[in-house]
Amino acid sequence: MAIFTLEKNNGIALVTMDTPDSPQNVLSEASQSEYESILADIRNDNSLKGMVFASGKKDVFLAGADISIFQTIETQEQAYESSKLLHGMLQQVADLPITTVAAINGVCLGGGLELSLVFDYRVASDSKSTRIGVPEVQLGLLPGGGGTTRLPRVVPLPDALDMMLTGRQLSASRAKKIGLVDEVVASSILLDVAHNYVAKGKPNRKSGFKDRLMRMSPVRQFVISQARKKVMSQTKGKYPAPLKILDTVNRGLAMSLDKALDLEAKGFGELLVTPESKQFVNIFFATTDLKKDTGVDSDATARPISNVGVLGAGLMGAGIGYVTVDKAKTTVRLKDISVEGLAKGMAYVGKLVDKKLNRRRIKPHQHQSIMARLTGSLDYRGFKNSDVVIEAVFEDLSLKQRMVADIEALSGNKETIFATNTSAIPIDDVAATAKHPERIVGMHYFSPVEKMPLLEVISGTKTADWVTATAVELGKKQGKTVIVVNDGPGFYTTRVLVPYNMEAVRLVLEGVAIQEIDNSLESFGMPVGPIKLMDEVGIDVGAHIVVTLNQAFGDRIPLIDGVDKVLADERMGKKNGKGFYDYSEDSKGKRVDQSIYSVIGVENPGRNELSRQVIIERVLFSMLNEAAYCLQEGILRSARDGDIGAIFGLGFPPFTGGPFRYMDSLGLTEVRAKLEGLHAEHGQRFKPAQLILDLAEQSKGFYS
Repeated sequence: MAIFTLEKNNGIALVTMDTPDSPQNVLSEASQSEYESILADIRNDNSLKGMVFASGKKDVFLAGADISIFQTIETQEQAYESSKLLHGMLQQVADLPITTVAAINGVCLGGGLELSLVFDYRVASDSKSTRIGVPEVQLGLLPGGGGTTRLPRVVPLPDALDMMLTGRQLSASRAKKIGLVDEVVASSILLDVAHNYVAKGKPNRKSGFKDRLMRMSPVRQFVISQARKKVMSQTKGKYPAPLKILDTVNRGLAMSLDKALDLEAKGFGELLVTPESKQFVNIFFATTDLKKDTGVDSDATARPISNVGVLGAGLMGAGIGYVTVDKAKTTVRLKDISVEGLAKGMAYVGKLVDKKLNRRRIKPHQHQSIMARLTGSLDYRGFKNSDVVIEAVFEDLSLKQRMVADIEALSGNKETIFATNTSAIPIDDVAATAKHPERIVGMHYFSPVEKMPLLEVISGTKTADWVTATAVELGKKQGKTVIVVNDGPGFYTTRVLVPYNMEAVRLVLEGVAIQEIDNSLESFGMPVGPIKLMDEVGIDVGAHIVVTLNQAFGDRIPLIDGVDKVLADERMGKKNGKGFYDYSEDSKGKRVDQSIYSVIGVENPGRNELSRQVIIERVLFSMLNEAAYCLQEGILRSARDGDIGAIFGLGFPPFTGGPFRYMDSLGLTEVRAKLEGLHAEHGQRFKPAQLILDLAEQSKGFYS
C-alpha cells in the first residue's frame, strides 16, 4: 500500500502522507523511493504553481524518523551518511520553484518539524494534538535533518536553542508567537487555508534587525555562552548532546547553509555512536514496550473505570486526585478526616489546574470541566460506586487494613479494587484480613505525583490478574510510566534505595563530610545526593522503612544507630525544617547543618578524606547489588523494568541506561570483583547476588 498520495487540482498538488497499518507517520527507508517519485512528478509538471503537504492521520503530521534505524547504524560514517541522505531528501522540497505549504495537524516532531522547515509556509491547526518540537536531545542526539541549521534561521536564536536543548514541544499558538508557523487555524479549514497560501507566492523573508544582531558573532557567542553555562549547571557535562548542539549552532550560523548542514551531519554522526545515545535509544524502546505491556502474562484485561476514590487529602492523595481528574479524565471522590485537611487537598488540585489555565494550556471551560470531576467528603459517602479506591495515608498496617474492611463493607457486591499507596508494606500484609484479597493491589506513586513520571504497581500473591491490569491501565491514563513488580518488603524502588541511603549515612559516621558524599554521587549523575534525598523524603519515613527491610533481610540491610539519634533530635528533614541540611531562611537547604555532627557523635567531620571514586563505589554498588537481588528473587519481571523504575522513579542517571545496563557496560566480571572486595572489607551487606556470580561465570550480562 502507498504511503503517499498525490492529487492535482487547479494547479496545486496535494501530497498526503498516511503510513499504512501504523498510528503514526515516520520517515523511513521504505518511504524514501516513494517520496522521491512523488517529488519528481511535481518537479516535472509545469502546470503546477504550488504544493501542499498534509497528513492523512487524525492527530499526527509526522512523528520524525524511524528510531529503529538508529540501532542498525554501527559507525560514525554511516550515521553521517544517514544525516546527509535526509538533508538531500528535504532539499528536494526546498529546491522546488513552486510555492510550498506544510499543513500541520497533530504531532510534528524531529524530522517532521525539519521537513516543515524547508517549506515556504507553515500553517498549523489549533488542535490540542498539534505539538511541534525537536526532541532529539532526549535520545542523546542533535536534530540531524537540518534542525540545528534551519531552525535558528527561522526563529530567534534563544527560542531555537531552548527547543533543541530541552526537547520542549510547542503548541501551535506558541509556535506562531516565535515565528515558527505563519498561521494557526481550526483543523476543519486547515487545508483550505494552506491552499490559499499558494496564491501568496514565494515569500520574501527578511530577518529583522534583532535577528541579524543575534547572529552577529559577539552577540551570538554571548547567547551561546549563557546557554552553555545553564547546560553545564544542569547536566554537569555528563550529556554530550547539548554541548554538541551549541557548538554546531554557533559555528553553523557563521557558515553558508550547505557547509552548516555538513557540519550538522558530522555532529549527528559523532553523537549517534556515543554510549550515551545508545542508552537513550534503549530507554526509548523500553518505555515504548511498557506502553503496550498490560502488566500480566495472562489474557486478563483491564476493566473500565468511571469513578475513583482517594483516601487521604495530603500532598500524595491530592496529587493522585489531580492526575486522575486532569489526565485520566475520571471523577474523583477525595476523603480526609478533617475539614482543614480536605480543604487543603482540594485547594492543591485547584492550584495546579489554575496554573494550566494561567499558562494558557487549557481554556476556562476546560478548567471548569476538570474541577467538576473532583468532589470531597469527610466520610465514605460517594465511595459506594467507586471502581477503584486508592489509599494515601500513613504507613500504618492496621490503618490500611481497617480501610480495606470499610471499603469492602461499603461496596457490597461491587468488585471494587482497593489500591494501597505504600512504599514498603507488603501487599499480602494489607490483604491478610480482607474478604477479597484478590482485589487488593499496590499502586506506589512518587512525590510530587504530578511531576514524577513513575508508577510502581505491586501484585500480591493473591491479586487477580484483571486487578493488576486495571491498575496498570489507570496509571497509564494518569500519564505515568508503569512497571509491575511482585510483592515483597520494599518492592523494588524502595528496596534498592534503602541500602544506597544507609551506606551514605555509614560514611558520615566514619567521618566523611556530608557535602562530599552528596557531591560525589551528584558527580556520578544522580540528581540529588543520598543524604539530601533523605531530607527530601523524610528521615522518619526512611527510618521506618529501614526497620521493615531489616526484619526481612537481616544483616544484608542492618540497622544504623545514627538514624535513631537524628530522630531523637526531632529531625525529620525538609518537612519540619530540621535535618542533615540547614533550612533557615539564609540557607534554605543549600548548606549542611553543622550541628548534625554532634547529634550523631561525629568529631572532626571531614577527617576521613576518601576519594570520590571510593565514595561512589560504596554507595552505588549497594544499590546495584540489591537491584540484582530483586531480579534474582522475582520481585522484578525483567531487567528492563528495573532500569526504567530506577531512572523514572529514583533519578538514576539516564545516560547509563539504568542499573542493569550500567552493570552490563562495566562487565559483570568487574561488578563481581568490586562486590567481593567490598564484601571482604565491609561485611554481609555487600555479599554479591548469586545472579551476578552466575552471569559473570558464564560471561553474560543481564541483557545478553
